[in-house]
Amino acid sequence: MRHPKSTEIPKRRLGKTGLDVSILGLGGEGVLRTFGNEKAADELINTAIDAGINYLESARAYAGSENYCGAALKGRRDSIYLASKSHARDKAGALGHLHETLTNMKTDHLDVWQIHDVRTEDEIEEIFSPTGAIEAFVEAKEKGKARFLGVTGHHDPAVIKRCLELFDFDTVLIPVNPAEPEYKCFLEEIVQVAGAKDVGVVGMKAFLRGRLNAPKKLLFSYALSQPIATAVIGCDTVEQLKENIESAIAYTPLKYKEVQRLHQIVAPYAKDLMYYKP
Repeated sequence: MRHPKSTEIPKRRLGKTGLDVSILGLGGEGVLRTFGNEKAADELINTAIDAGINYLESARAYAGSENYCGAALKGRRDSIYLASKSHARDKAGALGHLHETLTNMKTDHLDVWQIHDVRTEDEIEEIFSPTGAIEAFVEAKEKGKARFLGVTGHHDPAVIKRCLELFDFDTVLIPVNPAEPEYKCFLEEIVQVAGAKDVGVVGMKAFLRGRLNAPKKLLFSYALSQPIATAVIGCDTVEQLKENIESAIAYTPLKYKEVQRLHQIVAPYAKDLMYYKP
């Protein structure tokens, strides 16, 4: 007897947060990282929610993204888990960003608030100093303005690993794609410590900004075949979003041999593909 194919986006547990998140999240890039595209942004966000995407991510640094979210989520805030980021490295700056973020997003709290794009040991020292940004993040969680705390990075996995060792973060956002294993592989560095602490892993840069000529369904399946809860992907158009939704609904994990074969194919071009590395 054949079973009908699911028409729903699968969900996975986001580590110790206990949140069940859709395996496809909507990232704050693409049309959401612009100004003056309110109508397109509203359609994109609401189409995502209607399709079952329940993880929406932005950042204080992403142009008008937070404002788009605030406008589009009117009456729908409880339908999604809302995440944003601060790139401030000091407490005062981070608290200022949080106030702006909550105002822009028209909400009294974030589900996940993240320290954005940590790259160097010097930044780690600043963030975790007595007047560093981590103090703002702790305060935000204590006051209920952020349910969970995370850290993000896509330059040096050793730096992100050190952040996870220094603080009990709830989530971590890292790049996940078939070019990574041939460079500084975040999964190799992060998964062990994240697993030990039950930190929810979120993947980004699954499509390498279109620099790899490969089917998106394949790249999505690759990302979700790794030990991550969700992959956040920005979109320029609703058509792109719908294509990603189809990939999420149809997702089946790649076999080990398929993963290894993809690594072999990408390996000769991996360094050139890592456009977001220093």
